[in-house]
Amino acid sequence: MAPPPRRSALCPGLTETGMTKPVFDHARAAGKADRIGHLNPLRRGARAEELAKVALFLASNDAGYVNGQSLAVDGGLSSSHPVTRQDYGRTAA
Repeated sequence: MAPPPRRSALCPGLTETGMTKPVFDHARAAGKADRIGHLNPLRRGARAEELAKVALFLASNDAGYVNGQSLAVDGGLSSSHPVTRQDYGRTAA
């Protein structure tokens, strides 16, 4: 009997692809290429190869016990968001 399929997700951050190329090109033309990805700890956008390597890992036997996970591949952006404190249904200011 075959094992059940593994299901995980890749959650990419800002990445230069065919779809986002105009944004990157505009920033470069405006002399603001240094602002691309400036909000994440790595201070840059991702390269497609970096995402592909994570996808290959998830599809490989090395990830044989990884299942049901959402992997943020976003240069640390999601881990650097501010957290608000929640008290009994109220958001503290």
